[in-house]
Amino acid sequence: MNLSELLEPIASPLRNLGIPEPITHWGHPLMMGIVIFVMGSFVGYTGWQGRLAEDKELALKSRSNHRKLAPWMFLFITLGYTGGLLSLVMQHQPVLESPHFWTGSLLLGLLATNGLISLSGFGGDRPGWRMTHAYLGTLALGLMLVHVALGLKLGLSI
Repeated sequence: MNLSELLEPIASPLRNLGIPEPITHWGHPLMMGIVIFVMGSFVGYTGWQGRLAEDKELALKSRSNHRKLAPWMFLFITLGYTGGLLSLVMQHQPVLESPHFWTGSLLLGLLATNGLISLSGFGGDRPGWRMTHAYLGTLALGLMLVHVALGLKLGLSI
């Protein structure tokens, strides 16, 4: 049984709700675009500002904002990942053949790893773990842009 067949029992009732095709087709990209460009850029900016700001008060505020919003961004990306899978299945599109699926899966893995690094207290507040967290997060943001491009290509092809 492949992934599409596994998700069909969830997708079928959603497909039968009569959701307009443009929403089924473009709803995921629109919502995720907001998450990626608004939340992602804010999380990345505040993370780096927290590391680089010379003003201690600004650095603390930036770190606090980063710490507050990053988990929400991860949650919304995880939910959007699920919605994107269901959208593909609802449209009878193959899931595992899509590079967009694979970049999304890798992105979730990177963000989860970064979250675990943070939850570990950066390995006992080790500078190397903080640096790894910063660069892994930056890599994830870059991958988001590749993911967006692949998603736009996918959306225009179906």
